[in-house]
Amino acid sequence: MTLTDPTQALAELRAGNRRFVTGAQRHPNQDSLHRAAVADGQHPFAVIVGCSDSRLAAEIIFDRGLGDLFVVRTAGHTAGPEVLGSVEYAVTVLNTPLVVVLGHDSCGAVQAARDAARTGTPPVGHLRAVVDAVVPSLQRAAEQGVDDVDGIVDIHIAHTVEALLGNSAVLAAAVAEGRCAVVGMSYRLAAGEVRTVAAVPSVVPAQAGDRATAVAG
Repeated sequence: MTLTDPTQALAELRAGNRRFVTGAQRHPNQDSLHRAAVADGQHPFAVIVGCSDSRLAAEIIFDRGLGDLFVVRTAGHTAGPEVLGSVEYAVTVLNTPLVVVLGHDSCGAVQAARDAARTGTPPVGHLRAVVDAVVPSLQRAAEQGVDDVDGIVDIHIAHTVEALLGNSAVLAAAVAEGRCAVVGMSYRLAAGEVRTVAAVPSVVPAQAGDRATAVAG
């Protein structure tokens, strides 16, 4: 599948997630013939900047297969230089039309950052870098009077969308030219559903139950 339109790419992801939720998966592009077909090149229709949580496997929850998704995962979907470079590669070299920031409820990275803020005791080792990256989202949540973990998760997803656009002139240009869209989604671990919580441009169609908001780029 080669998709170049952001709206069509988003619709394809949503359709796959609906199949996953209802138990009607097709498991596309997972056979040996497709494996051979994509061996010489890839044309993913979406970049997934997702949390590393073991329950958040993008190809499974979106019912996709080999060559469909360009997946970059870090704890709390934190977006450092390597993540930005990976996204830019997909958008500029592979011409991928959609970037999705994928978070989830009960996020451990958000909880760890909140615990560290409350106790004043930062975690040891490199985990501190993850916590430090979530702190701006905690501050924004506090300003908005949001204290529950899942509410903070939504804010953190939107903040990551904003950070991707703000820190990557390449991605921002692709969005401005209409070649790409950036969407923030939150996954419900128990239900298996994704919903949109942020989108750039804001005209990206939303589904019922979504709480999409525009994010300044």
